[in-house]
This record gives sequence, C-alpha cells and structure tokens, in this order.
Amino acid sequence: MSDVDVLITGAGPTGLVLAIDLARRGISHRIVERSDRGFPGSRGTGIQPRTLEVLDDLGVVDALLAGSGPVPPIQSWQGTERGEEYDLTESAGDSPAIPYPEPRMLPQWRTVEILVARLEELGGHVGFRTELTGFDQDPDGVTATLRHADGSAETVRAKWLVAADGGRSTVRKALGVPFTGEQLDPYPVLIADVLMDGPDRPEIDPGHWHMWQQAEGGLVALRPLEQVETVQLIAGFAADRELDVARDATPEALTALLAERTGLRLTVDEVSWASAYRPRMAMAERFRSGRVLLAGDAAHVHSPAGGQGLNTSLQDAYNLGWKLGAVLRLGAPEALLDSYDAERSRVAADVLGLSSRVHRADRYGTDTRWRRGRETHQLTLGYRESTLSRELRRDVPDDALRAGDRAPDAPCLDEAGLPVRLFDVFRGPHFTLLAVTDGEAEGFVAPGAEWVRTFRPVDAEGHVKRAYGAGLFLIRPDGYVGLATDDPADVERYLAEVSG
Repeated sequence: MSDVDVLITGAGPTGLVLAIDLARRGISHRIVERSDRGFPGSRGTGIQPRTLEVLDDLGVVDALLAGSGPVPPIQSWQGTERGEEYDLTESAGDSPAIPYPEPRMLPQWRTVEILVARLEELGGHVGFRTELTGFDQDPDGVTATLRHADGSAETVRAKWLVAADGGRSTVRKALGVPFTGEQLDPYPVLIADVLMDGPDRPEIDPGHWHMWQQAEGGLVALRPLEQVETVQLIAGFAADRELDVARDATPEALTALLAERTGLRLTVDEVSWASAYRPRMAMAERFRSGRVLLAGDAAHVHSPAGGQGLNTSLQDAYNLGWKLGAVLRLGAPEALLDSYDAERSRVAADVLGLSSRVHRADRYGTDTRWRRGRETHQLTLGYRESTLSRELRRDVPDDALRAGDRAPDAPCLDEAGLPVRLFDVFRGPHFTLLAVTDGEAEGFVAPGAEWVRTFRPVDAEGHVKRAYGAGLFLIRPDGYVGLATDDPADVERYLAEVSG
C-alpha cells in the first residue's frame, strides 16, 4: 500500500490544474487517468479571460498564448455563397485591471499537453492507463484500488480523493450523489476533428469560423484549428436521429454530409477524433461527501455554448487547491473544505444558467448573430456570499470592489521603486495583504510567512487606488478578496479563523 495526501482521478484540465497547484505547494499527490494519453479531441476550445489569469498564476499562460489564437469572426454561408461576417465575442475592455481581455481558442488536447508539461516541470507526472476501480472512506481518509494496464492492482491510501473523472464520473455514482438536470435540446450534435482536401478547401480559411446555420438537414460549422492542419467539424441533426460515431463520422459519411449541406467541393480524408452528444445541463447535489470531493464535469456539465464548461471546471480546481494545501500543510481545519462546496456549487449553478441561456438563444433566438458578452468572461464571478468573505469597511460606494470579488490587476511600483504588476505580487500559494492606505500595515501578527505576505504599492499613477479604493485587502491564494478592512487587527483575526 502506498500513502499520499491527495489522489486525483482524471487527468483532464481540471485534474491537471489541481495537481499543478498541489505540486507547487509541496503536497504529495497522485493523478491517474484510465486512457493511454491525454484527451485526444478539440472539444473545450474556448479559454476565457478569468481562466487566463488562473493559468498566469500557475505559470502556463505564455505557452497557452503562444499556441492559441483569438476567437475568429463568424463567416456565414448560404450554400456556396459567402454571407455576413460578424464577431462572436466581445472584449473585456481596455483596462490595466484586466491583463487578458480577449478570450482565446485552443484545442483541448493541446491545453492538456501544456498542463502535463507544467506538472512535469514541478516534478509530478500522470499515471496514464491506470483506473480507479473502487474505494472506501473512513473519518481519516480513503483507501482506493487502482488497476494498471497490465492488469495488476494497487492499493493506495489517501487523505483525500478528488474525482475529476468527467460527466459520467464513476466516483460520483459510487457515492450515490444525485446528479440532476435537464436535456437542453433534443437535437443530437456530432463534433469531429478532420483533415480535409478538395478544390474548395482554400475557401475554409483559418481566419474565420465558417457556419451554414440554415443548411437543409441541420447546421454545419467548420473551424480550422490553431497551428495544425486539422479542422473542427460540428453538425446538427434531426431530433429523431440516433447518431452512431462508427457509422456517421467516417470520412465517407462526413464528405457526403459536407456536399449535401454546403455545396462546396470538400473531401474528408481522415477523422482523428469524433464524438456525439445531446446538449444537457446537470449538477451534483453536493461537491463534497466526507473525504471525497467532486470537481469539473464530475460536479457539473454544461452546454458547450458560451464556452463555460471547461473554464468553470478549471476554476473548481483552483479554488480547491489552496484549501487542500491549507488543511494538509498549514493546519487549517477540515471545515475549510466545506467552503469549496458552498462557493463552487453557487458559481456552477449561475454559470449553468448562463450557458443554458446562450444555448437557447443560439438555437431558438431570432438573432442568429447572438454575441457572447462580458458575462461569459467570468471576471465578475465571485464569492460575496461566502463565509470566507468579510467586508468590514464603512461607507463603501455601491459600485466599489468588495470582499468576495475578483482581485484586479494593476501596474505600480514596489517599495524599491521598481515596476511591478499586482498579479506578479499575488502569484504563488500565499495570501497577500495589499495595503492601500496612508498608515502602516504591519500592526498584526501573521501565522507565518507561508500564509501571508504584505505589499504596499507605490501608486504614482493611481491604478491601484482606482481598482481597489482605500483600505487593507487580504487577497486569497486564488485571487479573490477575502477581507477588506481599515483595521489591521481584523487581518489577524481573519487569518486566525481560517488557519484554525
């Protein structure tokens, strides 16, 4: 039997982000994945501005930006004729508070590759072709059985088990946690990654997302993927059609579909990955059950419309990582993990509502050019109602930043007069006490340097003051304002409560 602090089942983006966060905190963990490689397909391509900030903190944003591209404008088609061109997304704005205002596009398989490489940089690795086949939990931990590719079994003892094993989560089912929701659309959808040729192949240029929204037989969309020759193909079908990937996603079947629906002379030469689904939304009744925690699709599934599912899942892991680290390494009470359930289930419910509205607007709305606005960027999601959020300042304006909100970025100078971004100061597994005051901010005793660092910006241009207002702001390790106060004694009390 091997012992570990955290066992993660599922090495998609959710599990990998959690493993990276635990690795940089020095928390022993294992991450296992039953497949023999990372996710092979392009599904989950949209990366929202808030997620880019998370990936910045984890040290992978440069690789993601280098490999990704902007959301391309939609090129509508009527048969073989080009129609209107329009933008699908809006920018988050031009502000120092938002360093990544534009959503990015990147196939999910490439996102997984980038995250695996970062985990390996930190000394971790994924146990591919390793499946969780059973587990039992008790008040002190979880005893899990793993089956390896050669058929051998292994027993692992972990203090915590995190299920990031997808919408059909075997862990969630074994726990008996209800997973309730609704089918958003009776119409099945086929998505495939293909290599195409043919006389009209140059018409499918990489600068656009090509859509035949009124095609007879159902919508078809083609999007050349970033920095590869592969094209993502999406096709809708009639409600009574039962899709069979082995039959409907062959090169011959997809070539015939494109000829019928587009009229263009296109030939599908190869299909590298394909999947069929009916859009639905669902959420687990709870995200924590004793020593087991649910994250990502194991806890909630979304319509792909609006690009919310993968982003919400990544941020589950980001919320959970620092709390597991606090409990396991810094002596925080286990009750801190209840806030993971409370915070993320509320966010998931809100985002499920948003992605469902976007789906219905796309499918049934009168405007086929329905744009993804700033509500899809996830920058305004927060935890004002959380037990970890304390707004203790008086006379705060209604539109001001408050405890529970995302902590904005801002350029400033450090005490030595060197230029720095607040996100550079926040980066890492610690709390940051941001002192935007005229007085001293050292009038408290922190539980230790691992818990909190103090930063007093030199704010010559006023960017910090405009973003935050005045006061002492205790920034959580996941980039949200935990405490806003004018009294240094409140900082000590807050940290004492969180650390136990």
